[in-house]
Amino acid sequence: MKAILVLMDSLNREYLEAYNPDTHVLSPNITRFSKESHVFDNYYVGSAPCIPARRDLLTGRLNFLERGWGPVEAYDVSINSLMKERNVYSHIITDHCHYMDRGGENYLQEYNTWDYIRGQEYDPWVSRVTQPADFEHLGTVFTQYELNRTKFVHEEDYPTPRTFSAACRWLEENRDEDDFFLQVEVFDPHEPFDTPREFVDLYDDTYTGPRFDCSSYHEVTEPEEAIEHLKKKYSACITMTDKWFGKFLDKIQELGLYDDTMIIMTTDHGHLLGEHGFTGKNYMHAYNRLTNIPLMIRMPGTENSGQHEKHLAQLIDISATLLDYFSIDKPAAMQGESLIGLLNDAESEGEKQIVYGWFGGTVNVFDGKHAYFRAPKREDNMPLYHYCSMPTTLLKFLGPEVADEIEMGRYLPYTNFPVYKIPGYFPIGGHFKSTKHIRESLLFDCENDYYQENPISDPKIEKEMVQKLIEMMIWADAPVEQFERIGLKEQYELYCGNPMAGRERADDI
Repeated sequence: MKAILVLMDSLNREYLEAYNPDTHVLSPNITRFSKESHVFDNYYVGSAPCIPARRDLLTGRLNFLERGWGPVEAYDVSINSLMKERNVYSHIITDHCHYMDRGGENYLQEYNTWDYIRGQEYDPWVSRVTQPADFEHLGTVFTQYELNRTKFVHEEDYPTPRTFSAACRWLEENRDEDDFFLQVEVFDPHEPFDTPREFVDLYDDTYTGPRFDCSSYHEVTEPEEAIEHLKKKYSACITMTDKWFGKFLDKIQELGLYDDTMIIMTTDHGHLLGEHGFTGKNYMHAYNRLTNIPLMIRMPGTENSGQHEKHLAQLIDISATLLDYFSIDKPAAMQGESLIGLLNDAESEGEKQIVYGWFGGTVNVFDGKHAYFRAPKREDNMPLYHYCSMPTTLLKFLGPEVADEIEMGRYLPYTNFPVYKIPGYFPIGGHFKSTKHIRESLLFDCENDYYQENPISDPKIEKEMVQKLIEMMIWADAPVEQFERIGLKEQYELYCGNPMAGRERADDI
């Protein structure tokens, strides 16, 4: 048994022909693959953004309700460790620089072997004591990337081409092997949206203003022509990524692996490029452009003809699917459900609703028709706590500012491992900002308003969605204070019959 997962970053599905036949973006190889796969229409993020999504993938559990961005925890059971026990070899080839940041510990080490391609974003790669001079620009500029990009002289020098080329070499060297899982992970089309000029020229870009290839992560203040330029840079990034994805598909076929290997192509989240008045992610509501993401699966031995699946699914289901594919029992703590039966054309009702979001943001539920974004009740977004065994987060240690308030205990119901309980103060750095953009709960009829431009007011439907949200948060083992944070403490207690709902916590140790 062989499986390959191709994970791109920040890939908006509306830019892909498989989801939007009217798209202007050139991605013929993703289109080709979509016509030979199962295409999932209701596939959503679980935990976002980048690293929380990858913890979902490794563990098959949602983590956004119990902590923010952080490492693989001491008590996590990864699908890779289970594969090792069953002699399924796992290898990852990636240029995702956040694995090398503080807050990205232990992910690569879960694989048998790993190959890291240098140079994306602020990867501390090219070393110069004297830093580059400042220049006129819009949006964000990473000084380290200005150094890294000096190494990208030819197209083949960029990280995405190098990553897919490394994946081709790995397949050539292991073409006669069996029982392996290969994860090929490219940072593109994540910003900075940087490609050789030829890819931008495909989109008739005539912009002459200050350089703008990375979102500002705030409300749009840039001129309209600058935002259009940013979209074209993003489109160019997709096209370059698609070109090298196509080379990788060609190599799989050339080696005779195409028809007996499960191949999955997906992403971790989307990205706003002016829509809803924002650029970036994570600090606004969890709109479909950010959370309803592409998933395509080519399953050996089944019809793969581009059929669209309406089944509700999330990234945690990929974890369960991979274990099922390799005939490995999933652990009791895993929340994901295998999609193998669906891929084999078995009848399935699918999930009735899903819960998703990012730590400290709205908590969101979708039932296939309505989406409900439940907002924090207090401006300070409390009560909110990180539960973890390793107190690191994006680029920093977690908790020094509130050291006197940190507790430790056996707080998580799915493990007896003692964890820190750290107040979830805001901001926690980077683009994880305050709650000012998510002060209001929103309800949408997604069948008639897919892009969620027009919130509806319907007390009956909202009450039903609140009930579904409570059910899903309990299913997801949400800490009790999360219900209080979003103003559902009383409803939660009524639903459960008692405040703790069986979540007995040990005395602090």
